[in-house]
Amino acid sequence: MPPSSKPEMSAAQLERLRQSGLRIDAEGRFWHEGALVEHEGTRRAFSRWLDRLAEPDGRYILRLDETRYAYVDVDDTPLVVRTLRWIEPDPRPLLSLSDGTEERLDPASLTFDDGGVLRTWVRAGRLEARLSTAATSALAAVIDMHGDEPVLRLPGQARHPLRRRQR
Repeated sequence: MPPSSKPEMSAAQLERLRQSGLRIDAEGRFWHEGALVEHEGTRRAFSRWLDRLAEPDGRYILRLDETRYAYVDVDDTPLVVRTLRWIEPDPRPLLSLSDGTEERLDPASLTFDDGGVLRTWVRAGRLEARLSTAATSALAAVIDMHGDEPVLRLPGQARHPLRRRQR
């Protein structure tokens, strides 16, 4: 076989290769086949490559490009909001995510579940992030109850009803 030609891989072979053995736990930590991924550079790369397949599949993946990706099992959400803080003049809190990045809260994306756990969508709505206890406590100051439903009230903005999370 000439050095420039590549053997073709069947769809089944490719699917098996994509089963990576990677998992993200509820705290946003990467695990590989039961062992915690401890190498900082590897964790940063995995975080950078984290993405999601388009619906209806919607599985979380580590994406190198459109055709090269591996599946990642996710216990809850792929990212965790570790902390949040307000930086004026923007009334939306700045979220510090488990992947080391920061971005502003999109109030319309904030949801809650039956256990009162808050989640939001980040990375332009592609990935979901669970708010840690610390982040939830910080946000609690601007959440009111309107009847039986929680409402987010940010300075100078309309109230944002929190939606119940759909699974």
